[in-house]
Amino acid sequence: MNKKIIVIISIIIVVFLVVLLAFNLGRNKAGSQLKAGLISSTSGLVNQAKGLEMKNDLPAAKIIYQKLISEYPNSSEVMNWQKKLEDINIKLLFSSLITPKSGVYEIKPGDSLIKIAREFNTTAELIMRSNNLTESKIIPGRKIKVWTAPFSILVDKSQNTLILKTDEEVIKTYIVSTGKNNSTPVGNFKIVNKLINPTWFKAGAVVPASSPENILGTRWLGFDLAGYGIHGTTEPQSLGRQVTDGCVRMSNRDVEEFFTIVPQGTEVTIVD
Repeated sequence: MNKKIIVIISIIIVVFLVVLLAFNLGRNKAGSQLKAGLISSTSGLVNQAKGLEMKNDLPAAKIIYQKLISEYPNSSEVMNWQKKLEDINIKLLFSSLITPKSGVYEIKPGDSLIKIAREFNTTAELIMRSNNLTESKIIPGRKIKVWTAPFSILVDKSQNTLILKTDEEVIKTYIVSTGKNNSTPVGNFKIVNKLINPTWFKAGAVVPASSPENILGTRWLGFDLAGYGIHGTTEPQSLGRQVTDGCVRMSNRDVEEFFTIVPQGTEVTIVD
């Protein structure tokens, strides 16, 4: 009798183990299929976006990258998608394509690029860039693209990043340097002046733009707080760290792009 009970118990245990093994195999297979489906889905969208980029259909490609970031935020590729999205944003800014944040303006007699830029709170440089203009002379009657949405800037000292935004949409994220010993001021500021190849007026000396000792680099965007602003650098290896005397430092390449886009009066928020 005891032997029969032992045999029955053994059979039950074997059956249970077989069922458990089958369940785990099925679950692993389903998980693998789900993962494979996810990879296949994202790969298909990425390939679609790349195809649209090759056809220069940037607005459609932008929508797909936004979809990828929104629907698959935990993907290991999300940072790459964000970078592609930001690259497209800059291409759209500098292209003649009309977007929801830009419009068409017909040049009137007496207009100048500076006058038009002031009217629409943009920059003459951006108007030239987005309309393939090689000189500031403009012809009445010609229709041009003009950016119409306001920009804003967020500097995060803890991350050493500068985020260019418009209507809460991130246009591009730049790696910057901020002040050592937490010397970059926190608060809300405005850009009140812009200079190309600025002279550096440091204590006891005037350093011309041509000098390799001029740490301001190729551009200066000054705040409504004397002595502080955003500028280029002669030390690009220092980007991403807190090393400045309080200003926000960008690479020369980035600050020249940024300078083209951002008009005077743009709001800057700096946070710890």
